[in-house]
Amino acid sequence: MSLSISVFGLGYVGSVSAACFASMGHNVVGVDVNPSKVQMVNEGRSPIIEAGVNELVAEGNHGGRLRATLDSAEAVLASDISFVCVGTPSLRSGKLDLVHVEKVADEIGNALKAKKSQHVFVLRSTVLPGTTETIVQPILERASGRRAGSDFSLVYNPEFMREGSAVADFLQPPYTIMGAQDASHLKCVRELYKNVPGKVFETSIKVAEMVKYVSNAFHAAKVSFANEIGTLCKHLQVDAQDVTEIFTSDTRLNISPAYLSPGFAFGGSCLPKDVRAMTHKARELDLRLPMLESLLPSNIEHVERAIDTIMRTSKRKIAQLGLSFKAGTDDLRESPQVQLVKRLLGEGYEVRIWDEDVSLGRLAGSNRQYIEEVIPHIGSLLSADLEDVVRNAEIVVLGNKSIDKQRLAKYIRPNQFIIDLVNLDKSRRAEGVARYEGICW
Repeated sequence: MSLSISVFGLGYVGSVSAACFASMGHNVVGVDVNPSKVQMVNEGRSPIIEAGVNELVAEGNHGGRLRATLDSAEAVLASDISFVCVGTPSLRSGKLDLVHVEKVADEIGNALKAKKSQHVFVLRSTVLPGTTETIVQPILERASGRRAGSDFSLVYNPEFMREGSAVADFLQPPYTIMGAQDASHLKCVRELYKNVPGKVFETSIKVAEMVKYVSNAFHAAKVSFANEIGTLCKHLQVDAQDVTEIFTSDTRLNISPAYLSPGFAFGGSCLPKDVRAMTHKARELDLRLPMLESLLPSNIEHVERAIDTIMRTSKRKIAQLGLSFKAGTDDLRESPQVQLVKRLLGEGYEVRIWDEDVSLGRLAGSNRQYIEEVIPHIGSLLSADLEDVVRNAEIVVLGNKSIDKQRLAKYIRPNQFIIDLVNLDKSRRAEGVARYEGICW
C-alpha cells in the first residue's frame, strides 16, 4: 500500500528518509525553510553528500514520487503522515535546543485545523524522554485545537543511521522502534515499515526516546574504551589490532547483551583488581585514561545508591540475602554486597545474613582472610536459617540471584520492604509486600 508522506527538514536524516521512503514506492514531499534545498530536490539532486542518496533522489523525483516545498500547510494537507527530522543542536550549556522542533510542531498543528482526515505526527529528531508528550504534544494540540490520540496520532520513531552507510542502515536497520501512547496509533507507521527487515519494537514514547540516547551513549563509551585500550597497548608495545580482533570474536560475553542489564555493582576477584592494575600502569606511563579511571568510582557510587535506598526507608532491621558477588559461588573477595553490609553496620543497622553458598567454616585462603579483615565478626551475622533471618527483618535485601521466589514467599510478610539489588526477572519477584524497589530500574 502506497502512503503519502511529508518529511520536515531536509538535512541529513530528513533527506535520507525522504529518498528511501520514495524508493519504497511511497509519495513523498519534503519540507524545508531553505529554498536551495527545496530546489535541489525538485531538480532531482540530493541536498546532502551521502552514498546512494543522490541516485535515490533522482529516481524518486523523475518517477513523480518525490518533491519538495517551502509550504508546511500544503505538505500536511497532501500527506497522511508527517515525519519531523529537524535538528536538535546543543546550546552552550549542553541543553538541547528545541526551537526547530517547536516551530515545526506549531506549523503542523496550524495546518491540521484545515484537515478533515486523520493525520499521524512522527518525531524522528533526537529528543530527551518526555519531550514528545510534554512539549511537542501541547504545541500540536494548542495550534490545531484538536486532541492527540483521538483527532491525530502521535508517534516517536528514532533513526539509527550512520553517515557513510545511511541508506543501507535505513533499508536494513538493526531494529525499528515505534513509540506511541496506544498501539492503535501505530497502524499507519506499522504499514510503512512492514517490509523493512529486522525486529520491530512497539513501545511507549518515553522508552523509544530513551533507547536512542542509550544507543548513542554506548557508542560513545565504546569509542572511548577502544581508544584508551589502544593507547595503553601502544605504550606497552602490544599489537592493539591483534588484541581487538581476538576480543571482538567473543560474542558470548564481550560483544553481546552480557553485563548490559541494570543491576548491582561489579565485584569478585577479577574485575576490580584488573581495572586497578590497568589504571595504575597507565599512571606509571604518564597516560590519562579518564574512562578507565572512572570505572571504579562509578562502581562505588552504585553501592552508595543502594545504601541511600535503604536509608530512605527509615527502617533499621535488615535481612541480607546473598553475600557473595554472584549466586552459585562463595567468593566474597571485593563483593559489593560485603561492602554494603559493612557500611550498614557502620551506620548502626541491625543486619542478619543468609547465603546458601557461604559458610564461614568452608571459607579458606584469601577468601576467608578478606572477609575477616572487612567484617571481623561475620560469624555472628551469618545464618543458615532463611526463615529466622527473614522473620525479624523490616527490609529484605536481595543481594544476588540465588533466592527462590517460592521459598522466600513462605517467610515474607506483607509489612516488609524488599530492596532488589540484582534486577530479578519479574516472574521471580516476591509479591504481597509493602514495597518492592530496585536501585536503578
